[in-house]
Amino acid sequence: MDKAGSKNISIAQSLPAGDLSPIDLAVLNYPMQSMSLNGKTGIVFGVANKRSIAWAIAQAWHKAGAPLAFTYQGERLKENVEELASTFGPGTLILPCDVSKDDEIASVFKTVGEKFGKLHLLLHSVAFAPKEALESDFLSTSREAFRVAHDVSAYSLVALARGAASWMTEGGSIVAMTYYGAEKVMPHYNVMGVAKASLEACTRYLAYDLGPKKIRVNCISAGPVNTLAARGIAGFTEILKHYEAHSPLKRNVLPEELGATGLFLAGDGAAAITGQVIYVDCGYQIMGM
Repeated sequence: MDKAGSKNISIAQSLPAGDLSPIDLAVLNYPMQSMSLNGKTGIVFGVANKRSIAWAIAQAWHKAGAPLAFTYQGERLKENVEELASTFGPGTLILPCDVSKDDEIASVFKTVGEKFGKLHLLLHSVAFAPKEALESDFLSTSREAFRVAHDVSAYSLVALARGAASWMTEGGSIVAMTYYGAEKVMPHYNVMGVAKASLEACTRYLAYDLGPKKIRVNCISAGPVNTLAARGIAGFTEILKHYEAHSPLKRNVLPEELGATGLFLAGDGAAAITGQVIYVDCGYQIMGM
């Protein structure tokens, strides 16, 4: 237990029981309650390598006590994911999953459900658009590129949430990764920005549908991070420099800061937050110029 948690409990113990309302107790115990994921299980979609945002969040969830399962798409990424996931223990579940195929999604949740018995956490950090759609202008986007980008980057959240919901019998938290290009034009982000806008809308509708089951759905809108996916965007190095120069904090976000936000959204401290986009971008989103 951290020092803040110990201090708050000692304060609570020094007061007469009748003086403490449920709200008082919740506030006093907040540091201890909100950052622990003991007794919760999760599944992570989207780890590609150690620089992945998904990996930063997975590490935070693991350190907070949650057993996790991982998926990978294609043999090319399998070795990377196996190497990383193995650091969480030899029994860590690692499964193949192409999120554009419903049968593979069903197989993943069947296996995860049989292993864990129930599920509490899901991380969606999956996005894809054909390379040519990120190199020319948005006007040139082909019908197929538009379909693929939306299927993999947005509809997959709906499909994964549907698969997870039946196992989230005690409620849960679904977290998806988005980007500022969903609401403002970012050169070369093109169809991915439109797909991220769709992802954010899906988040709100899923939050409405799943709320009665105590399943929360939120997005983290991360500032630019040097990931495998980001390096596929033309001019990404200039984007990093621009954010550092123009954000209020005059720097770029760190992966571990995104991990901390993912942990917050997974925990009891965010129990009343759903359908939201949380910006973790050193303040860039507030700027007008």
